[in-house]
Amino acid sequence: MPASISEIHLLDVCHRYNEKPVVSNFSVTVPEGHSLALLGPSGCGKTTLLRLIAGLAKPYSGAIKLGENVVASDDSWVAPEDRNVGLVFQDWALFPHLTVAKNVAFGLHRSASHKNQVQDMLDLVGLAGYGHRLPSTLSGGQQQRVALARALAPQPKVLLLDEPFSNLDSGLRNQVRSEVAELLSELKITSVFVTHDQEEAFALGDHVGVMNSGTLEQIGKPEEIYMRPANPWVANIAGEASFIEGMAHGQSAETAIGRIELTAEHQGPVKILLRPEQLAIDQREGTEGSRVERVEYRGSDYRIFLRLDATILEVSVKEPFSLQRGDYVNVSFTGRPAVAYSETTSNGI
Repeated sequence: MPASISEIHLLDVCHRYNEKPVVSNFSVTVPEGHSLALLGPSGCGKTTLLRLIAGLAKPYSGAIKLGENVVASDDSWVAPEDRNVGLVFQDWALFPHLTVAKNVAFGLHRSASHKNQVQDMLDLVGLAGYGHRLPSTLSGGQQQRVALARALAPQPKVLLLDEPFSNLDSGLRNQVRSEVAELLSELKITSVFVTHDQEEAFALGDHVGVMNSGTLEQIGKPEEIYMRPANPWVANIAGEASFIEGMAHGQSAETAIGRIELTAEHQGPVKILLRPEQLAIDQREGTEGSRVERVEYRGSDYRIFLRLDATILEVSVKEPFSLQRGDYVNVSFTGRPAVAYSETTSNGI
């Protein structure tokens, strides 16, 4: 079966700035209608990848294909305006002197139907009746929707989003993020979204690619990235993580909080990934067990930070049992089998 025109293929893509590698041997395929979230810290190369796909930069080596069309390689180049790719910038990049309608129409060819296209896009993003307004009169969430409508107006086969929610406050960010996820699902458009926020990556990505220093550390479904990270670095960027030392014998390990079942067989010393929701506590008298260092209220739960010898454990509980700094508790593992890392993969914990 031939590849869809809206599939994205990156084949051993490399890129440099001033001879410094920023993307190294990067390969990934995004199927038609799917969303890939690229998760990583600032400077890891994720925005550079968007620029390469959009045609705003040329790869040093490797190839980029949209469907069967090679748009960038050593001997091929397709200009950005001919790639049928939409891009939503981090700062939205709206023209302040143009009305909402004219911003949305900016990338459209003049035609008898172009006003209808603009109105359709404004209806789609919930901004019907706002066409005459200037961007400065809109809220942050409304400006973000205008940027999205402008990117979608030419009916691109691929949509690229560069941290479009980073300028919104947390409450509005969650609302707009949900709206965008629903819209992308409805339109069945192939998309790549970059972020440093794991909640956003998990909410918007059918698959999540974790980037580090220009390379792809791991790609998988959100739950796979969270529960079975390839290494401790991925574990930390995918969510709150604690690690405890253990001695493995097959598919279980003895630790300071008891025996823990493992997802795979190991022998000898290991470090075991513990997510906050995998741990439980009960209060006890005396000065044995794990010492409470800090209690944080998160709204949906409390986070209890415990010191066990030289290890800090983070535990999620619904009720804090009136715990205070200096109290002692017992900790037990109550989750599914845990991921363990041998010495060869546990560097950097």
